[in-house]
Amino acid sequence: MSSDQFEVHKWHIFKFILLIFMIGGVNCDLTISTLGPSLVNTTVGSNVTLVVTISGVPDPVITWKMGSLPVVTWTLGSSVAPDIAIIHRDVLKIETDGSLTFRNVSFVYSNTYTVEIVKSGFKTVSATFVLKVYDYIRNVSVNTEPADALEGAEKFTLQYSTLQGEADQWRWYFNSVEIQNNSHYTVGQKSLVIHQPNRNDTGPYTLVLTNPFSTVTFQRKITVLYGPDEPMLGASPSQAFFVSGDTLSLSCQAEGVPQPSASWMFGGQTLPVSQGGSLNLTNVQTSQGGIYTCVLVNVDTGAQRKRNLTVNVYESPTASPMCSVNAVNGNVDLQFHCRWTGGTPEALLSFPALTNATSGAGDFNLTIPASQDLNGKMVLCRANHPLRQTRCNITATGPAKFLPMVLTTVDREGKIVVTIHCNSQATPKAMVTWSKGTELLANGLQYQISVDTAQLNIHDFNTSTAQLYTYTCNCSNPLGNNGKKTQLLGPTISDSSLFPNQNGTIVTMTWEVPPTSVITGFDIQMSGPDLLTVTKNGSRRKRAIEGFRSIQQRPGSSRSTDISVLDPKSTYYFRVIPIAGRTQGEPSAVQRIGPGGLSRPQIIGLAVGIPCGLLFLLLLIGLIYLCVYCCRKKRQQNRYPVPRAVEKVVSTQPDVNTPNHLLTGGLKPLPDYNRMTSQAAPAERSIPLPTFVAPPPVRTATIV
Repeated sequence: MSSDQFEVHKWHIFKFILLIFMIGGVNCDLTISTLGPSLVNTTVGSNVTLVVTISGVPDPVITWKMGSLPVVTWTLGSSVAPDIAIIHRDVLKIETDGSLTFRNVSFVYSNTYTVEIVKSGFKTVSATFVLKVYDYIRNVSVNTEPADALEGAEKFTLQYSTLQGEADQWRWYFNSVEIQNNSHYTVGQKSLVIHQPNRNDTGPYTLVLTNPFSTVTFQRKITVLYGPDEPMLGASPSQAFFVSGDTLSLSCQAEGVPQPSASWMFGGQTLPVSQGGSLNLTNVQTSQGGIYTCVLVNVDTGAQRKRNLTVNVYESPTASPMCSVNAVNGNVDLQFHCRWTGGTPEALLSFPALTNATSGAGDFNLTIPASQDLNGKMVLCRANHPLRQTRCNITATGPAKFLPMVLTTVDREGKIVVTIHCNSQATPKAMVTWSKGTELLANGLQYQISVDTAQLNIHDFNTSTAQLYTYTCNCSNPLGNNGKKTQLLGPTISDSSLFPNQNGTIVTMTWEVPPTSVITGFDIQMSGPDLLTVTKNGSRRKRAIEGFRSIQQRPGSSRSTDISVLDPKSTYYFRVIPIAGRTQGEPSAVQRIGPGGLSRPQIIGLAVGIPCGLLFLLLLIGLIYLCVYCCRKKRQQNRYPVPRAVEKVVSTQPDVNTPNHLLTGGLKPLPDYNRMTSQAAPAERSIPLPTFVAPPPVRTATIV
């Protein structure tokens, strides 16, 4: 390595070490501290020093600032003279420890002083002092503006001044009571403001001025003048209008000596006023809105002045706006209605989605032709009132799909009344027309249609098949129509169930009926032991009763009933019979409750069925045995050979159905006489027998 390269290498190492020191710093910190308070008070012409202690590093740069303006700069411990602003060199002096001394200080040096210590590679530190220079307070005077205090004036100001010295505290007293800032008084740095002075403000006012080095007291008497000049009217609180129920105050004031008397008039009547001529209105109502007249009278001079004040009292409409839509002009057009009444003034109403050309106040209607574009469209009504802005909406829709409801009742004469209700969700409300088959129905003795047309009442209804017609209701409005047919049914049970409690002493029986079934009641029947009863001695007994019997009657609206006092060890059977007037429908399915095992009818059936089954089985076995026996007996009967003549005749008949089978060894098998006999019989009947000739005696053999 050459010497030049070595020098360069050493220089890089030096810069690296210097960078480490610059980043990490050393273990010393630059610090500054103050001796004594940071707020220093002194008098004019005295000497004062702002003392600081600096440590941590040598030769830091010290800068003293008065406010934000640097006035002294010096390197601590340097032999070079400090740099002091020219205009301050006669007053300011920096000490060897960095402290700042003021000589023959004047008022202009009352300020905030900041000392900053700067050293390369260290964080800048600083300290702050507040120096206040005072003089002894002398020659205090108080001036007023205006010169005289006037009743009803906006304000009356007492302002003090001194020929020497300034106060850092000032207190005003009225009748020996210290005045505090409030709605009537404002205590400022050099003044006291009396807002809207009145005669109660007449009296001695005392001013006490204080600084750290002196205290001075000054007193002046103030007299407030009165007189009926132009009245000063006002409403408190000050606002363009008031709301019904508010409380407000009307004031009327004027100059005058003595105090003029004030009165208020409204609607030609004089109203009572409070002291000072103010009129207080509590729980104000809209009827109290209008023009109020203030009358000021000087009782000594008789001078009088009047002035009017308009009070607006508003009231918001009650509740909220209501929107609706109706069918008009023969169920062809839609009339949108927005109503929000009761306010003062009336609210302004409009349907901006339909038109911007028209609007109304309080109650507004807008009629337009119906169209499918409006079906399901939300229409807003904008309601504007000075106290409240709101809105309501309405959506016009055509009749929706629905299911008719059938209700059956009994009138006072015991006759059945069937009510069919067709309620199709529609806006505006759909008009309903009724028909029976092809006959259009109208109000009469038997058929009565409700006012809203949604309900048909059929009086003196007969549940016979001839009266179970199909009724049709058709719902329509300007946006469409929808119809539904209702086929009335007689009293019918569609389903039933039985639910026992845990102990088996109570059961709940439920049932369902078709929605269009005409039913006025239900007869609950039971079969089995009678319900448990309690005797006088407390014991229970039960009586076995055969067959179903009625135990409860339920109205037509019921779909369940509870049956109690059951014996959990017994078996019961329940069913429900629907009733329409005097007509009974088919019973429901029988529901059983009781312990496990075979029921009583099942046991009786088995008791009767087992002997019958055994008898039938014996008869069947005997018949089979008889048939087998007869067959065997018939086969065991003797068979004789057929006469040869007959055999020849028979042999002439070909047996096309029986093939010839050869026995082993070429011998013919023995003839099957049973078959030959069965086949020969018809042949003998078909061919006449030859004339009988007695044959010679031959020996016959019988083959068994």
